[in-house]
Amino acid sequence: MSEAERVVERTEAPATPEEDRGGLARGRRVVLAVVGGAALMAVGGLLATTLVKSPAQVAAETGPPVQGVLTADVERRVLAQTVVMRGTVVADQSVAVSPQGVRSGEGASTALVTKLPLKAGDPVTAGRLIAEVSGRPVFTLHGAQPMYRDLKPGSTGDDVAQLQQALRELGHGTGGDARGVFGAGTKAALTAHYRAIGYEPLPAVADGGAALKAAREAVRSATWAVEDASSPTGAAGPPEGTGPGGKGGATPGPGASASPAPGAGAATGAGAGAATGPGAGRELARARQALGEARAALAAAEAADGPMLPTAEAVFLSSLPARVSSVGARPGSPVSGPVLTLSGGELVVEAYLKDDKRQLLRAGMTVVISSEVSGTDARGTVAAVATEPSAAQPAGPQPQQDPGQNPKGGGTGGSGGADLGYRMVVRADRPLPAGFAGQDVRLTVESAAIDGEALVVPVTAVSAGADGRTVVTAVSAEGTQRRIEVRTGTSGDGFVAVTPTQAGALEAGTKVVIGVAPRETRGKSK
Repeated sequence: MSEAERVVERTEAPATPEEDRGGLARGRRVVLAVVGGAALMAVGGLLATTLVKSPAQVAAETGPPVQGVLTADVERRVLAQTVVMRGTVVADQSVAVSPQGVRSGEGASTALVTKLPLKAGDPVTAGRLIAEVSGRPVFTLHGAQPMYRDLKPGSTGDDVAQLQQALRELGHGTGGDARGVFGAGTKAALTAHYRAIGYEPLPAVADGGAALKAAREAVRSATWAVEDASSPTGAAGPPEGTGPGGKGGATPGPGASASPAPGAGAATGAGAGAATGPGAGRELARARQALGEARAALAAAEAADGPMLPTAEAVFLSSLPARVSSVGARPGSPVSGPVLTLSGGELVVEAYLKDDKRQLLRAGMTVVISSEVSGTDARGTVAAVATEPSAAQPAGPQPQQDPGQNPKGGGTGGSGGADLGYRMVVRADRPLPAGFAGQDVRLTVESAAIDGEALVVPVTAVSAGADGRTVVTAVSAEGTQRRIEVRTGTSGDGFVAVTPTQAGALEAGTKVVIGVAPRETRGKSK
C-alpha cells in the first residue's frame, strides 16, 4: 500500500467519542469569545458617544441661554418713601449727679463719697437718699427746675414754690407760708424731711446762733432802757409793747396808771420833778426808738435763722420714679465728676443722623420702632431733629457736669470730640415697655407719602419708548405681552405710582415685566 493510500485511510477513519466531545467544547468557547467581544465593542461605542462630542455639539451646549422674563404684580397701596437707621432707647431725662461744693466735715479739705446706697438699675423715688458726700445727704425731689442756688429762709421765687410743692408731696406741710416765700412753715417742712431720712439740716446762718442771741440781748437792753427813762409815778407810761405779760417784762410801779394823765408833764407833789422836764422826755423817746429798732433786728434775725437747702444736696427730677443708669464712684473716692447718673421719664429713641439724612427728616414724621430682641414693633413720631451736630466725648478726663445736665445732650461740639451727627429724638405713640431700655432698635421713618392709595409698580417696570410714551408691559396668564401707556407719579423705596392713560387698562394684580432671566439652557434641563 502506497503512502497516499495510507493517508486517505487515516482521514476517513471514524472519530472516537472522546474526540467528538473535545471538538464541541472548543466550538462553544469560540462562540462565547466572539459574543463577549461583540458586547464589549457595543459598550465601548456607547461610552464613546457620551464622552466624545463634535465641535458643533459643544458649541450648541455652551451657547447663551434662552432668555425669559421676570414679572411683578401691580399693587394698590399708599406709596411712602422711607429712611432706615439705627437708634438707642434711652430715658427722656438723664441727670448726671455731681455734688460739687458739699460742705466737708471738720478737718476735711476734700469732698469724699461716704455712702452709695444704690446700684445700677435700682428704682429712685421722691425723697430717696441716693448718696452721701462728706457725711451730708444727697436726695431726690420732684420738680422740673434744677437747683441753681442755695434756698434759705427769706428766699422767694419759683424755685422756692417748687420746693414747697415737693415737700407737700412728701407729706410735710408748709403751714401758712405764701407761695414762693421761704417762711416759718417751709422751715418746719424742710427740717421734717431731713430728719425723716436721718440727718439734720444745715443752718442758714453758720454762726452757731450768735446773731440771734445778740438780737435778743439788744431787745432786752432796750426794754430796760425804756423802763429806766420812765417816771416812777408813771407820767410817761410804760414802753410800747410792755406791761403785764408784755414782751420786755416791765410793769408799772405802784400807783402808776396805764397811760399818762392830762397835765402829767407838769405834775406837782413830792418827787414829781425827777420825771419831768424836756431832757427826760427826749431820753424816753430815744429809748423807745432804740427798742423798736432792736425788735426789728430780732425779727430779721429770727426770719433768717433756720434750715437751708444747699444746691449740692437736692436733685430735682421732672419724672418719677426714676432709675439709676450708672454709678461712677465708690465709697471713699473723692468727688471728681458724676457720682451716678439717673434716668427718668418715658423711654424715647435717640439716633444720630448724617447730613444727607438730616435734610430728609423733620419733626412730626411717622416712625416704626422695631426691636429685634423682642420681635415687636411700635409706632412713634419724630419729636426733634437737632440743627447742630453733636460731638463725641474725647478720651481722658472729662469736664465736670453740672447737676441736671444731660450727658447725651445735643451740644455743639465744644469738647473737641469727633462729630456723632445730628441728634434726632423719636417719641413712641404709647409708652415703650421697660424692657426696651438700652436696646439698639431699627427706625423706619416715612419721609414722604402720597395722599390715598394708588397703583404702584417697581420702577424697573416702567420704560420709555422711541415715541416718548411711558409704558409698562403687562403679561397675561397665557404669556402674551401688551404695552400699556401710563403716567408716573411719586416714587420711593424702588416703587413708583402709575396711572394708565386709558381707564381700566391696568389694575391691581396684573403682572408686569420688570426684567429678563435665564429660563433653560439647550441640551440641559432646569
